[in-house]
Amino acid sequence: MKILIHKYQYIILILALMSFSCEDFVDLDPPSNQLVTEEVFNDETTAESALTGIYYQLFKLDYSGGGRSSITSIAGVSADNIQNIGTGNVSRMQFQEHEIDPGNTDNLSIWSSAYNMIYAANSFLEGLQNADRLNQAFKLKMEGQARFVRAFTYFYLVNLYGDVPLILTTDYRANQLASRVSQTEVYDQILTDLLMAEELAPSEYKNGERTSVNKQVVRAFLSRVYLYMENWVEAEKYSTQVINDSETYQLPEDLNQVFLADSPEAIWQISPFGGGGISSQTNEGEFFIIDPVFSFFAAIKLEEQFVSEFDSIDKRFQNWVGYNESLDAHFAYKYKVWTSSEFPIKEYSMVLRLAEQYLIRAEARAEQGDLLGSVQDIDNIRFRAGLELLSETEPDISKDQLLDEILLQRRKELFAEWGHRWLDLKRTGLTSQVFEAENAGWSETDIYYPIPEAERSKNPNLTQNDGY
Repeated sequence: MKILIHKYQYIILILALMSFSCEDFVDLDPPSNQLVTEEVFNDETTAESALTGIYYQLFKLDYSGGGRSSITSIAGVSADNIQNIGTGNVSRMQFQEHEIDPGNTDNLSIWSSAYNMIYAANSFLEGLQNADRLNQAFKLKMEGQARFVRAFTYFYLVNLYGDVPLILTTDYRANQLASRVSQTEVYDQILTDLLMAEELAPSEYKNGERTSVNKQVVRAFLSRVYLYMENWVEAEKYSTQVINDSETYQLPEDLNQVFLADSPEAIWQISPFGGGGISSQTNEGEFFIIDPVFSFFAAIKLEEQFVSEFDSIDKRFQNWVGYNESLDAHFAYKYKVWTSSEFPIKEYSMVLRLAEQYLIRAEARAEQGDLLGSVQDIDNIRFRAGLELLSETEPDISKDQLLDEILLQRRKELFAEWGHRWLDLKRTGLTSQVFEAENAGWSETDIYYPIPEAERSKNPNLTQNDGY
């Protein structure tokens, strides 16, 4: 354990030296920082430690950490699966009521932490480019992983905020005055990074754990990006490549195995080891679970209307939905560990998993008219959940009915994971249909979060989204 702690401290030191936020960087002497970057890339050990530090930062940064100010929780309360227990937290209530003030601190946390990660990825890529002492094959593998992290982060920025600044360098003079670019341009860059990452990333995971980026991680995310772009052919192609890798990825029959460290369903995970402390639970477990003794700590719960969507025989309801009697509240129970200091770590934060790939391919196939293939994919999900198969109960299902079923299964399968429901409602154009009835103040402009006022006060070129 002492060896692990020493290694972690070393990694964080390397990362701290190379990845300043854009805001901090303006106070530094650029030539001095360049010398630090060169030292990081003197050999493969320090360069790989810096990349590991980036992976660890994903657990610590707000947007990706799975905690109180993460995309998982904030976009979760924006949708109709999760709600705040009380009204005392004004910041989170604004997301639930779709009345977000541009000065909202959680909104700023998501934006700034995402751009800090982008800056770290840019810094890493620039360091690789100038690293003459590193083996070329090694550099290319490192580049592929860093490009993936950048593309992954931009995907969430563009889907939460619409047009955003496209920052691709560490040139702070240009970055601090960067204007927003179109969503199309951001998506073009996402695809550029991902397609290069697919070519360059290693074929295997590092050290056998599923916390690093390999080619299948990239392909899984490409399938999602193409789904959002409504490129059904490419979405099906990439999801099929991941699904067909059955030696690596399987749907475990026991749903309580899904969110364990190195689960057979996991495509990409984030390790709580990145927290750097004595705690070993995931942020999701700590935030979503309502402990039976310490229920007064609870902040969010599942909406009862959503809970009622489950059949009682659905294994996802039985295994992934908890109930706290004192609060009369259901909660997301995908992660079972509320607090822990045990090592080895039992649960990792799930980012990409196989079930989503079946759902992506089902939708892509349905949109292309392959209803039989789509039903087969949905039945894989329904079978594991203990539900009757569509192929037996609805053999003549129409395309529209099938698409409705896919959206429902996405809601039940992916709740409390990375804001899937909020993004699904947006990309399918259903936000107004869902929220107008229950929220008199709902406006179609609410589909995007506001550009944080703190960022606009520093950058006069940052325009605001409509409605704010």
